[in-house]
Amino acid sequence: MGMLQEFREFAVKGNAMDLAVGVIIGGAFGKIVESVVGDLIMPLVSRVTGRLDFSNLYVLLGDNPKNLTALADIKAAGIPVFAYGNFLTIAVNFAILAFVIFIMVKQINRLRASEPAPEPEAPATPEDVLLLREIRDSLKK
Repeated sequence: MGMLQEFREFAVKGNAMDLAVGVIIGGAFGKIVESVVGDLIMPLVSRVTGRLDFSNLYVLLGDNPKNLTALADIKAAGIPVFAYGNFLTIAVNFAILAFVIFIMVKQINRLRASEPAPEPEAPATPEDVLLLREIRDSLKK
């Protein structure tokens, strides 16, 4: 069997196609969650806290002789900095994504549980048992 034939069989198997669809949907879903956090949730949080830009939150760990204030400028100057603002945004993204996935999995499991399980078929009677029954029935006559 040629390598091209093996690849074709692998690529069209259900698992590989399901995985590809999952990755594509996951990427798009990640963008949606990023937008929800960046465009809807973080502005509300910044309204409450009074800070609009969380990505610029940091703690200086070194001297700042030029009195730079923008995080990008501080990093470019090589000054050690503990930049926690971007981490907060990413942590909120993760928490929302994890919660939404939890809800989805919970609903899928609920739907699966409500489907009636198919009744198993009775196993076929072995040939020797059938022959013994025939002999028994013929002796009764």
